[in-house]
Amino acid sequence: MKNRLVLILMILILGVVFPGVIIVHALPQKQASPEAAKKEDVTKKALELKTGAGVEYTAGTRRDPFVPLIVKAEAKPKGLIPIESYEVSEFKLIAILWDKTKYYAVITLPDGKSYTIKEGVKLGLHGGKVYKITKDSVIIREQARDYRGVLASKDTVLKLRREEEL
Repeated sequence: MKNRLVLILMILILGVVFPGVIIVHALPQKQASPEAAKKEDVTKKALELKTGAGVEYTAGTRRDPFVPLIVKAEAKPKGLIPIESYEVSEFKLIAILWDKTKYYAVITLPDGKSYTIKEGVKLGLHGGKVYKITKDSVIIREQARDYRGVLASKDTVLKLRREEEL
């Protein structure tokens, strides 16, 4: 009798100190009613919430820590016209032309093809537009996301070299 009492006390102490160590398997029982099944589902959900299984992270107004800060754009997306398939910084300004009313610019893409552009033309991977053309430069304005995900205007200036200027 004394041995059984010591054994029961040891099991209880181990159960308190190490709660996950003692596992008691119950024999499968018939489900008596749908109410009992509902109770069992509720206890399973409570256990999942307690252990952290099934919990989903929501960032709310904060930046999601699991999303990388720098996202690489595709080198050449399919279905775009050539001047929308490269970064604006890869363009080379060759010449600027003008008539009595407006300026035009000639740019060369990395693939070697040249295009004539005017103010308002869309170009670049990030949906940039030619904002202004002056006698020695072209200003391209793009909408880019910063590290917080906020859209901000980014201006890129393409300048003629002194030896190319007329």
